[in-house]
Amino acid sequence: MSQQIGRYEIIEELGEGGMATVYRAYDPNFGREVAVKVLPRGQKHDATFRQRFEQEAQTIAALEHSAIVPVYDYGEENGRPYFVMRLMTGGSLADRLKGGALSIAEISYMLDRIDAALDKALEQGIVHRDIKLANILYDDDDGEPYLSDFGIVKVAESTTLTQTGGIVGTPAYMSPEQVLGEKDIDGRTDIYSMGAILFEMLSGRLPY
Repeated sequence: MSQQIGRYEIIEELGEGGMATVYRAYDPNFGREVAVKVLPRGQKHDATFRQRFEQEAQTIAALEHSAIVPVYDYGEENGRPYFVMRLMTGGSLADRLKGGALSIAEISYMLDRIDAALDKALEQGIVHRDIKLANILYDDDDGEPYLSDFGIVKVAESTTLTQTGGIVGTPAYMSPEQVLGEKDIDGRTDIYSMGAILFEMLSGRLPY
């Protein structure tokens, strides 16, 4: 990976998972720091993949809600799709739970806010598919929870990483139909994931 992705100047790597690598980067056009999420290499010379990525990326970028981390830009670098998002500096829900259990009031507020974001997405036919503690992020400026990584699983499923039948997502929070690899996934899979998160916040452990 070069020190630049598109026009974005890489500052540091923030994290790496099975689905993507996230970098803190600088956007010279707007003079601000952003998060750049780079997905596995796609089918570089496959026009169908490129068209599918463009369609999904445009849908994700157009999704706006006060509790959704905004996507500023997207592109492809050396065959690897990437998304540019608002940089969230307040840590994740997973980080917060490491410091101790949240109050019932905090849990209720977070659920109301994130559920409203999911309702907005569902109205536009978008399913998140990878709701987990690490994808609920906080902003230092306002301390509010935001849902990140909308639709990125669907894009990742189109890459060569999953051409051999692998499942993209986080098993501990995935609905049974998603684990089984069913194609017709709808908003109920996100409801299941939110239920698993609620169980974990209240009990301190995963349901399974």
